[in-house]
Amino acid sequence: QVRLVESGGGLVQAGGSLRLSCVASRITFSIYAVGWYRQAPGKERELVAHISTRGITNYTDSVKGRFTISRDNAKNTVYLQMNSLKPEDTAVYSCNAHSTFADYWGQGTRVTVSS
Repeated sequence: QVRLVESGGGLVQAGGSLRLSCVASRITFSIYAVGWYRQAPGKERELVAHISTRGITNYTDSVKGRFTISRDNAKNTVYLQMNSLKPEDTAVYSCNAHSTFADYWGQGTRVTVSS
């Protein structure tokens, strides 16, 4: 069974940093594009960052210059480095691996940024 497992969330003060990891099992990770999504309480889920199979990255405007998405296909892992965190970054962060033929989600990891 394919699994995506996120880790690295937690409680951090505003201005701090966290690095999230998304580890995939039982898939050839390199053929999947991966997105990091977040959902804050009472809000819709939004795409925060995306990395293609060739390593092309895109970010939502609110995190540009603060977040960096990267991938290590040898480790079946995608990372989200989050710097200069703000209280409005508080949310559950989930990763999504998708290809033409399949779409997988992890369970999410909670990030809480205190002011």
